[in-house]
Amino acid sequence: MTAPAGPTRAGRARPLVAIVDGVDRVLPDLGEIEALARTMRVSSVDDLEDHLGELEIVFAWNFDRPTLLDVVPRAPRLRWIQSISAGVEEFAKPVLAEHDVTLTSAAGVYDPGLAESVLGFLLALSARILEDARLTPGSWPTGGTRLLRGTTALIVGAGSIGTETGRVLRAAGVRVRGIARTPRAADAVFESIRGQDALLDELGVADHVVNVLPRTASTERMFDGAAFEAMKPTAFFVNIGRGATVDQPALVDALASGRIGGAALDVFDVEPLPADSPLWTMPNVLISPHRAGDHDGWPRDVVALFVDNLRRYLAGEPLRNVVDIELGYAPGGRS
Repeated sequence: MTAPAGPTRAGRARPLVAIVDGVDRVLPDLGEIEALARTMRVSSVDDLEDHLGELEIVFAWNFDRPTLLDVVPRAPRLRWIQSISAGVEEFAKPVLAEHDVTLTSAAGVYDPGLAESVLGFLLALSARILEDARLTPGSWPTGGTRLLRGTTALIVGAGSIGTETGRVLRAAGVRVRGIARTPRAADAVFESIRGQDALLDELGVADHVVNVLPRTASTERMFDGAAFEAMKPTAFFVNIGRGATVDQPALVDALASGRIGGAALDVFDVEPLPADSPLWTMPNVLISPHRAGDHDGWPRDVVALFVDNLRRYLAGEPLRNVVDIELGYAPGGRS
């Protein structure tokens, strides 16, 4: 985006930044933000009503995103929304473009935690750590474990998170292949990066399938019955992307029938995962409550990203992680 002139240009007043859902939440020191802009912390979007005429920037810690979008047409000075999440499918709506509001994501912040979680999930499944943790007292099963090194992982969504995940898996001796919206040449992480039309072929050669897809019109239910049918019966499926990219009943069926070897799931269609979901009691399933990327200190890292973007905004420089509203995510992840 082309940002307005900063405070050193023509004496421009400091912009008003609303930190939504920033009252009861424990946040890191916001002193750097307060030195650059006027700030207000509000508990909810409703508290913005008396300030819409001067509101210029929203730092959105809340997850009531449809409500925030409702006020966009009534906030004539609003020019930029920074989300604390990497996935912004509920934010990326035409109303932003219609009112010249730029949306930026927190892409890059959660990459290390997500990547290490994937490694942990695959170790838990391959080394039978999950299975052993569920042993009943006195049981002593035989049978060995599976090595990760020498196996092949297919990362579906070869962007910022996928690349960091691939880097961590390669360090463990795993061969890494990728699927991306746009095919590209092999690099230091991926042996190959093919387009989405090659998904079924690639699923057939993978020992581990890692789903990092954002939720968009083209990715909904991409992992359906045909996808699970194409996988090896010994393959492990890991989902750290979005629940809506998976046909959950088809996944349950594939796990129950032995068409795939197991799954580690951090995201779901409905969250929290309902207590009556069969996924809770499946012996070959590891459940994570959508916290794979929430490493210690992530709020500090999000604030640091926002501060950097705020400085860029005031200086009229390009912002990091600008979301393409039509695609539903920030192309390339990190900028």
